[in-house]
Amino acid sequence: MSKLPVVLGLIGLGLGSWYFLSHYRIQGIDALRIERRDAAPADPRKSPARKLAKNTIRIAAVNFGPLDANRLAKPGVGPRVVHILRQFDVVALQDIQAPDQGLLVRLMEEVNAQGRRYHYAVPPAVGRDVVRQYNAFVFDTQTVQIDWTTVASVDNRDGRFRHPPLVAAFQARGPEPEEAFTFTLVNVHTPLDRVEAELELLAAVYRAVRDSGRNEDDVILLGQIGADDEHLGPLARVANLTCAVWGVPSTTRGTRLVDNLLFDRRATIEFTRRAGVLDIMREFNLSPREAAETSEHLPVWAEFSVYEGGQIAP
Repeated sequence: MSKLPVVLGLIGLGLGSWYFLSHYRIQGIDALRIERRDAAPADPRKSPARKLAKNTIRIAAVNFGPLDANRLAKPGVGPRVVHILRQFDVVALQDIQAPDQGLLVRLMEEVNAQGRRYHYAVPPAVGRDVVRQYNAFVFDTQTVQIDWTTVASVDNRDGRFRHPPLVAAFQARGPEPEEAFTFTLVNVHTPLDRVEAELELLAAVYRAVRDSGRNEDDVILLGQIGADDEHLGPLARVANLTCAVWGVPSTTRGTRLVDNLLFDRRATIEFTRRAGVLDIMREFNLSPREAAETSEHLPVWAEFSVYEGGQIAP
């Protein structure tokens, strides 16, 4: 729950701890298990288009699977993607397939065409090295601000991750800086053929970010987790870690829950207990084929107070 200025200059400490992934060993946590919230969201498939609570932000994640020029060129797909992004304050995107940032630049032009002020953050290597696939954050600069010094990919020199998680710290706009909700997002894309191995790595990454010395306990792991709320493996043994979404599918075919937002239920009391999956078939009145052309995954989202400590309205 640190304030954003505290983050400046300290990201190196957190990044240094991430390299322990090639050497770590997790011990002494076998007795710790994930716990359900007292109450699940009333309607996990409800559209988040209209906020029901003041002074809140919506954080979402979606893997359009993939998000590339070909998908956006399909009839109707581009406008649907734009509509989806505009519903949230921060969106963690996975599986962007492009050689540079040009695709996101053009997408932001469409998102902002009606006066909105969205921006994006990508791994530092994009545009500098040869990159064909990456994660990104898209965010509304009128409701949240990003600490650009914290934007970084998890160290992957040992090649354990197929898609290294992307990390960034944010702060809600509106309240006074000392009262505003601050949080760190870890944007993940777990290949479905490597779930068991990468869940163990993600548990280590979560601990490394949480314990990096930046005094930030609101760490949210989000994106394509690769497993549902009952099969989180090593993540289920992280003390107090909970899911925002339970028991509903996050794929367009409606068969599996593989996308989610995970955070410490005791630390992140800013969570309003409102979360769900955006059903794009109902949102846009699509056929199954049209929905699959738009995305193989459905956006998952959760709502948080803009005030540190969970206050909704002053």
